[in-house]
Amino acid sequence: THTVAIGKISSSSAALPKPSDVGYLDDDLVRCFDKSISDQMIAEIDDCHSSGDTLGGVVETLVYGLPPGLGSYVHWDRKLDSQLAGALMGIQAIKGVEIGDGFETSRRRGSEAHDEIMRDDSGLVKRASARAGGIEGGMSTGEVLRVRAAMKPISTVPKALATIDTSTGEATKAHHQRSDVCAVPAAGIVAEAMVALVIANSMLEKFGGDSISETKRNLESFLESIPDAMKSAGS
Repeated sequence: THTVAIGKISSSSAALPKPSDVGYLDDDLVRCFDKSISDQMIAEIDDCHSSGDTLGGVVETLVYGLPPGLGSYVHWDRKLDSQLAGALMGIQAIKGVEIGDGFETSRRRGSEAHDEIMRDDSGLVKRASARAGGIEGGMSTGEVLRVRAAMKPISTVPKALATIDTSTGEATKAHHQRSDVCAVPAAGIVAEAMVALVIANSMLEKFGGDSISETKRNLESFLESIPDAMKSAGS
């Protein structure tokens, strides 16, 4: 999971971190994969702190190596995107979830919104783009899964906001005890854990057995059963 936006500072880089980049993200103060943007995010946090305010942002979780077929194209409560959205929206202060290009896709025409399917040089099935974020029709495609969560600014603002005293009904200012300026990088860690729980549950639902070795055997058997003409480059 990496941070793609804090306040008005956002990364437009198309480069996505891979599993081997986890150490780099752990070392970055805001867990941003773009160093120049990371520096701007830190400056924005410092500026916000000096003005007595708070910041929200957006985190993105990537899942590599998923097999195709997780989820359901029939049952609303078993769709993989439905499960991910529910899990991420269950995190405190998360106000929006996006699978793949999500909201950006809504502004495109159909011919520009979907991922064309083709074969790579080795004959495996692949998508020409990744707009769907690795989920189509409620099921994983075998491509990299990409999901974003938007976190609102922390509500306990040092610059106290107007409210109503519930005991008197009179107008007053909200009581402020303490507040972090920005919890977006920390929310990314929580988002990663929630996504992992959903994926683990989906894997066990489809391939589960009485042991890890049995589950692994079931997964390998499933992958081998996919016709050669339909094997995915992502899996």
